[in-house]
Amino acid sequence: MSRPTTSPQSFSVEEIVKDVRQRGDEAVAYWSRVLDHTTSAMPERATPYGDVPTAAILAAADAVARWHRAQRPADIELEVSPGVILQRRWAPLRRVGVYVPSGLVSSLIMTAVPAREAGVEQIVICTPPRGAAAVAAAAALLGFADVWAVGGAHAIAAMAFGTDSIPAVDKIVGPGGGAVNAAKLLVSRDVAIDLPAGPSEVVVVADRGFDERIVRQELDAQMEHGPDSRAHVIWVDDDVDAALAELETWAPEHVALLGERAESLAPRIRCAGAVFVGPFAPVPAGDYATGGNHVLPTGRWARATGGLGLESFLKPVTIQRVSQDGLARLAPTIEALADLEGMPAHKATARR
Repeated sequence: MSRPTTSPQSFSVEEIVKDVRQRGDEAVAYWSRVLDHTTSAMPERATPYGDVPTAAILAAADAVARWHRAQRPADIELEVSPGVILQRRWAPLRRVGVYVPSGLVSSLIMTAVPAREAGVEQIVICTPPRGAAAVAAAAALLGFADVWAVGGAHAIAAMAFGTDSIPAVDKIVGPGGGAVNAAKLLVSRDVAIDLPAGPSEVVVVADRGFDERIVRQELDAQMEHGPDSRAHVIWVDDDVDAALAELETWAPEHVALLGERAESLAPRIRCAGAVFVGPFAPVPAGDYATGGNHVLPTGRWARATGGLGLESFLKPVTIQRVSQDGLARLAPTIEALADLEGMPAHKATARR
C-alpha cells in the first residue's frame, strides 16, 4: 500500500488535499487514521447512535425550513425590446457537500435542511468521527442518509474531487476549523464553496448604562466557541454615527443591539452577518431556534457577502430569445461594438 511522502508529523493542509486528490479513498482513510485515530482501511459511513433531543431537532429544522422556503427568488421574464425576450430562472444545484463540525447537530440543520428546501438532488454529509454518531442520528431523524464519519481537510478534498466511495459535489458548504477553511479555499479553484468561516465573532452595541449582565451573557456565549473567538462591546453615547462607524470596521458575524435605540439602529447596519435586536433576542437563539441561518461570514467578509440562504443552493440561468425582427433591431449595436473590439466573427452573426 502506497503512502504519502510527507511524514504524519509534518504535514500541511495543501499536502492532505493533494494526497486525497491523487489517491482517493486510500488517502482519506490514511489521514483519518493519522488525525482521528480511526482503524479502517476505507472511509466509513457514520452510524446513528445515542439519544438526541428529537423534539428540539424537529422544531429547529421546521423553523429553518419555513424561513428558507420563503426566500425562494422569483423567476422573471421581460421583453427588453420588441422581439427580444430575456428570462432568468433559478435552478437547484445537483449535488451539495455539507461539512458538519464534530457533534454540531445545529450546523447539520442549518446546511442540509435549506439544501433540501432548494431542491438539491443529493446531499453528501461529512463530519469528524468524534461526534459522528449524534450527527448521524439527527440526520436519520431528518431523512438524510448519506453521512460519512470523515472530518478535516481530507473530508473537504474528498467531496471536492470525489473518491470511489464519496461522490464529488458541485458546492461545499458548512463551517469548520482552520484546516477545514484552508482546505475549502484550496479546493475553491475546482468546486464552489459558500464562504471561509473563521473564528466566531460578536459585537454588542449597547446604550451606555444598559444592563451589563445581559451584555456579559452575549460575550460569554460567543467565547464558548473557542479561545480564538472575538467578542467586543461598543457603548453608545450621544454620537450614534461614531458607534456605527466603529461597527463597520468590525463587519462582524453577529451584532447584538441592546438598549432603547436598538430598533432605530437596526436598519442602519449593513456590514454584519446577522443582527439581533433587543434583550430578548440573544445570539444563541439564532444559533439554534429562530430559523435564521447561523452559517455566517466572519473575518470582515460581511462587508460584501451574507450568510447561507436558500439562494446558496440555487443558481440563476438566463434564457435569451430573439426573433428575426428582434435581431434586425439589435444588428447595428452588435456590429458597432464588434468593430470596436476587433471581432469580425461576432459582427457576422448580426445578419442572418
